[in-house]
Amino acid sequence: MSQAKSIAKTKVIRPKILYYGMPVILLNTLNEDGTVNISPMSSSWALGDSIVLGIGPGSKALENVQRHPEYVINVPGPELWEHVERLAPYTGRNPVPDFKKQMGFMYRKDKYELSGLTPATSMNVQPTRIAECPLQSEARVRHIRISDSALPFAVVETQAVHVHAHEEIIIGEHHINPKQWSPLIYNFRHYFGLGRALGKTFKSEI
Repeated sequence: MSQAKSIAKTKVIRPKILYYGMPVILLNTLNEDGTVNISPMSSSWALGDSIVLGIGPGSKALENVQRHPEYVINVPGPELWEHVERLAPYTGRNPVPDFKKQMGFMYRKDKYELSGLTPATSMNVQPTRIAECPLQSEARVRHIRISDSALPFAVVETQAVHVHAHEEIIIGEHHINPKQWSPLIYNFRHYFGLGRALGKTFKSEI
């Protein structure tokens, strides 16, 4: 007689956050004076050439895209986590919103200097790309929906118009080599890279 499979017990919890393992992005948006704001984020997903972002309340990124509806979505690798974390306590909003002050945020305008990252000229949007990030998508906003929660966030639907990739992670003409590319993962407020490969789906072309 076969033994029954052991099933783990569960418990209802109320986590403060649900960042259960999402890629980090650095969102470059255009300030009023033509400079670039860089915002670390971990709420995004893509389907085809559509990328959907969740942008937090009171952010300079949201203010910027409402005024100038284009940006660059930069995807860092694990080796850039310290550069990302340098940006984490800072906002481009001045004055800093009260609820962000309570969370420990401070104002800083020049995010490139702060992060130690390098700007690269974009092809079809005004905000610059981040040269060190292996994937960089120039994108335009299609639609912004503001939630009706107590601290309203924005769901921003975007169309990617140009995708730039470091040559060392490209295989063939237009494919990313998953053996060479690992996104930086934000996992319950800790940074991770990917583990070893386990297999591939039947739809994989490489």
